[in-house]
Amino acid sequence: MSLFDLTGKKAFVTGASRGIGRVVAVALAEAGADVALVARSADGLAETAAGVGAAGRQAFVIPADVTSYDAVASAVSAAIDQLGQVDIVINNAGGSNFMVPFRDLRLAGWDKLIRLNLSSAVYVCHAFAAHLLERGRGSVINVASVAGLGASPLMSPYGASKAGLISLTQSLAVEWGPAGVRVNALCPGWTATDLNRTLWEDPSIGPATVASSAMKRWAAPEEMTGPAVFLASDASSFMTGQTLVVDGGQTVSL
Repeated sequence: MSLFDLTGKKAFVTGASRGIGRVVAVALAEAGADVALVARSADGLAETAAGVGAAGRQAFVIPADVTSYDAVASAVSAAIDQLGQVDIVINNAGGSNFMVPFRDLRLAGWDKLIRLNLSSAVYVCHAFAAHLLERGRGSVINVASVAGLGASPLMSPYGASKAGLISLTQSLAVEWGPAGVRVNALCPGWTATDLNRTLWEDPSIGPATVASSAMKRWAAPEEMTGPAVFLASDASSFMTGQTLVVDGGQTVSL
């Protein structure tokens, strides 16, 4: 179990105010890491910070809009100053709040989702590049989605942004591997978070959404914590450029 120990490690987590980001941040703390928490919602971050504190680790709350490069650069600088160094970077910010046929898609909506799901991770990785490469160590985890592994009808901006994030992961893994920095993607399937509550709480739509998956149920956000800690820790020390799919058999059942 010592392979999963993060004692002394410092982490930076975006989208940490709720959902997968919140439970992963707390899981990192339970494994021994101090955590910089980044999201737009200061109230949500405070709740996550309480969970980190309950695990006996330090939490640093950094409200920021990750779709702004200037805001990201400031957040990264603040995190390094407060933590001393950063060993684990988790790009979790993302989502989609609409479904629409491509011909009816407003291009402003396309731009918004690309910034949220892909550009935000680009900004974070770019801002951390010098720090990670000069230290010669680190684990970057990009939270993608099974939507990026195949067709995403009615959700083309989301699927394209997550596919781009997987490609970015592979490119950075090759570029940064010789320096000792690992970059992997975590690909959840349908996960019951607040962002898609209207789907999974619906007694007809919820079960129908996951009916074709092998396990025929939605994931709980907490089911992403084990894979995230694995990717962050020495348990995955020879793993980079990979896409770890945690989807209850959604993709193999298609």
